[in-house]
Amino acid sequence: MLPLPALWLPILVSAVLVFVASSAIHMVLPWHKSDYPRMPNEEKAMDALRPLAIPPGDYLVPCPGTRAEMRTPEFAEKLKKGPVMVMTVIENGPMPMGKDMVFWFLYCLVVSIFAGYIAGHAFGSSPRRIIRMAGVTAFAGYTLALWQLSIWYRRSLSTTAKATVDGAIYALITGAVFVWLWPH
Repeated sequence: MLPLPALWLPILVSAVLVFVASSAIHMVLPWHKSDYPRMPNEEKAMDALRPLAIPPGDYLVPCPGTRAEMRTPEFAEKLKKGPVMVMTVIENGPMPMGKDMVFWFLYCLVVSIFAGYIAGHAFGSSPRRIIRMAGVTAFAGYTLALWQLSIWYRRSLSTTAKATVDGAIYALITGAVFVWLWPH
């Protein structure tokens, strides 16, 4: 067993390299350009929603107040009539990329800490075992929860699949860095 503080260097370097790789994947490559297509009649939809001043948050439309209401003919009619949507509303104005990037880096750091913790508890320190333990842990941290969004909230399967491929790349980077910088 290796104590977590002994792994500070691979934890930090893997988080930095995943952060850089994710930036390249999202900003340079065309891989994610089709994740969020333009809404049909976008201007009309925005003009219709703007006067409602919907505060930032996650919404289900239509949203039943109770389980009993879910089974009413009126609610069934709302579903049939549509639109039915899961919607996230964010603050008006420019998107705060700096803040989001800081939170993303902190997330990468947390995933690398868990990868280090699990790999540090692996029996032996063969490169194969290190890359497997750190990589599988990182893969779980970067990808598994994404599938819930497709299952429960109908997020596009192609968007989730692409994000899973991204997570596999991040996991390989994490595992390789842990092998490379593993304390001897």
